[in-house]
Formats: sequence, structure tokens, C-alpha cells
Amino acid sequence: MSVHLRPEEIEAESFRIIEQELGPHSWNAQQWPLVRRAIHTSADFDYARSMVITDHAVSGAIEALKAGLGVVTDTTMIISGMNKERLNRFGAQLSCFVADPQVAKEAKEQGVTRSILAMRKAARDAANGIFVIGNAPTALFELIRLIREEGVRPRLIVALPVGFVGAAESKDALRELALEYPELQFVTNIGRKGGSNVAAAVMNAILIQAVGA
Repeated sequence: MSVHLRPEEIEAESFRIIEQELGPHSWNAQQWPLVRRAIHTSADFDYARSMVITDHAVSGAIEALKAGLGVVTDTTMIISGMNKERLNRFGAQLSCFVADPQVAKEAKEQGVTRSILAMRKAARDAANGIFVIGNAPTALFELIRLIREEGVRPRLIVALPVGFVGAAESKDALRELALEYPELQFVTNIGRKGGSNVAAAVMNAILIQAVGA
């Protein structure tokens, strides 16, 4: 490979290799760009088999972005990895409340994680429509509770927490929740894998489609 390839050429060649090595798949035209970017970011073909994307996840996210609804993340790493230029076209606020001093104070007082309190703070603002979780299973468990007990209705959940404690279980719980709330739209995967980089990649794939829609 030439070291003089431009970034866009490297990306195009990466996508070509991914599609060649993976071969035929059942993802549709809206879903495949999300899966492909997850693979591209992680170099892990397991995402082609383990991702779960609801039928209207991408279209719902595009509608939310065009309505200017905010995007909330559970880590600043996701914010760092998202394409701000594309996001700014929609005037959508991008927030992460984990480092918020009041969130930290209340979490300490209540003996819970900051991720839980950050989700509560985000959910109180109706202007937030997209919730992106790439690190903390506790954030996803809390969002599920807020949906079930407090009537919170995200337009999209990107649920890709990573780790050995609660990550797989929180994603299982989200898929079970969808049986109660079939209108719920989400992007997740089965198992322990995930991470802020993959969550950001999924959002970037959605933003590319939103800009072109």
C-alpha cells in the first residue's frame, strides 16, 4: 500500500476490503453503513453478526436531527469522535453530563455512578432526542428504567457499552424492553463488545446519511 494515499482513499480501500472479506450480508441500505463503520473502526467482523438495528432506527435518527433534537453521550470520547461539522448543520446540541459538578455531587451523595445521574439530567430535557452509550452499562440500565417508569421516549438509542460487568446484560435488557415498547428505535449489539469509538462511528454513519437525506 502506498503511504501517500489520502485519508479518503484509505477509507475507501478499507471499505472495499471489508465488503470483499465479509461477502454477502442481509443488512439493508440504511443499516449497512452503520455496521461497516463499526467494523472499520474496530477491525472486528463480529459486528456484522452481532449488531441489532431496528427497522426505523436510521430514519428516526435523521428525523430527530432535522428537528434539532440534542444528542447526549455517556463519555466525552464519543463527542471527540463525532463529526461536528455534520452535526452543526442541524443545530443539534451535543452533551455529556458525566463530568458535570452537580451530577458528581449528587452521585456521591446517593452512592450511585455519575453515569446514572447523567442520564437522569439528560432525560429531564425534552430537547434531547438521541442517547449514545458507549461505555457504561449503568447508563443504559438507567435509561431503560427511565423509559419504563418515567415515560422517557428517546427517538434513538445507540447502546454499545463495553466490558465484562453488565455490558452484555444491559443490551439484553434493551432488546427485552423493545418487546414492551415496539416503537423504540435503537442500535445495539449482542455481547460484551462495544466502546465509545464504535458508538461514535455509528453516529457518524447516521450523520452522513442525514446530511444526504
